[in-house]
Formats: sequence, structure tokens, C-alpha cells
Amino acid sequence: MSICAITFDFWGTLFRDARGEERHQLRVKALVEATGVSRDAADKALRDAMAYFLQQHIATQHTLTPMDAVEIVCAALRVPIPHEAAYSLARVFADVVLEYPPEPIEDALEAVREASARVPVAIISDTGFSPGRNLRILMEREGFTPYFTATTFSDEMGVAKPQLPMFETTARQLGVASHELLHIGDLEPTDIIGAHQAGGKGGLFTAVNNRFAETTTADYIFSCWQDFIEMLPQLV
Repeated sequence: MSICAITFDFWGTLFRDARGEERHQLRVKALVEATGVSRDAADKALRDAMAYFLQQHIATQHTLTPMDAVEIVCAALRVPIPHEAAYSLARVFADVVLEYPPEPIEDALEAVREASARVPVAIISDTGFSPGRNLRILMEREGFTPYFTATTFSDEMGVAKPQLPMFETTARQLGVASHELLHIGDLEPTDIIGAHQAGGKGGLFTAVNNRFAETTTADYIFSCWQDFIEMLPQLV
């Protein structure tokens, strides 16, 4: 079965989360100002919400949005918030990633550039507090955008990996069948299982997250992007 297109995850694959605590503190500040709760209470509510987001991501493949985060933390704090103020707070939750961005993983841009010279490439990524529209801005800043034919984010699709629409929609945009995709990501339950359910191949990227390396069903394991670049002529 030929690989005719390559898709990449965002978090833990092309970008590492380098400034999460700074983002968290800005969200805490905004939550305190919007609701009047104590900083400690806001801190705990936001950390609990983030843990819930991650649990939902893996357990139910359900994408929660910045507005979901506002509703979750305000419910936990038992603090009502006016509709307009809730939207303003959700925008802050979403946009702090632009002020304190993640950083590209070593050689990720080179890997995308080399792949795009051979086959169409795309992003297939789940989102959370940081929506797809802002992840596109980060990719533009770092020079990734010209190489992507498509960018598929779960908050815009309404479903998350490993659900088939994430892969099938992207394949159509790339002009290939879903079974002709090689999808590369760092999570077995979403990236690798999703690629296989779509009939394609999965590549596990372990440079940032290697907890699935010993048990993965991936067709390929890439410990760094130079490994992928060296293998690329054999893949496509």
C-alpha cells in the first residue's frame, strides 16, 4: 500500500509545550479579575479543568473549547458570570498561547519541508484551551504554513482523533484516499489508532513523549526528526 500523503500532529510532534506555566498564570489572573475569586481558588479550578480536558481527550476523544473551560471553572467555583464576560474570558484563555507560545521541536520544520517536496502534507491535530485558529498563527510565525496543503483541527471539525472524519476530511483535501496517509504523532490512542482505523499507516514520534514506545502498534517509530528525514526516501 503506497503512502501518497503525510500528516502531522501539532502538540508533542511538531511543537513542544515550553511555556505552559506562563500561560496558566495569565489565565489565573484573567479568571480572578472576571469573577473576584481568590488566586488560589482560580489556580486550582484551572488546573482541575486542564486535567479534565486531558482526560476527555484520551478517554472519549471529545474536544473541549475555551468556552467549555470557562463554564467548567465557573461551575467548580460556583460563580455566575455574565454571558459577555464569559466570552471575553474565553478569548483570554484561547489567546495567551500567542503571548507565551510553544516552541518548534528540533528539525521539525526541515522534516515538513522535506516531506512536502515529495507528497502533499497536512496537520491533523486535536485542540483544547488553544484553538486551531491560533495554532495556525503559530505555524505561520515559525515558517511552517507554506508547506501545508490542509490543516485539520478538532475544535473546527467537531470531532477529535481517532475518529474517522479527522482523517477522511484531510485525505480529501490532499487529493488522496485515507488509506494512502501516513500520520505521525506522539499518542497511541489518538494518532496511531486513528491512522489505522482510517486504513493508513501510523508513525509514532517519541522525541518528546516516549510513553507508548514499548507498546505501540505503529508501523514506524521516529525518535527524532532526522530519523524521519533519513527514512523518507524509503517511505514515499
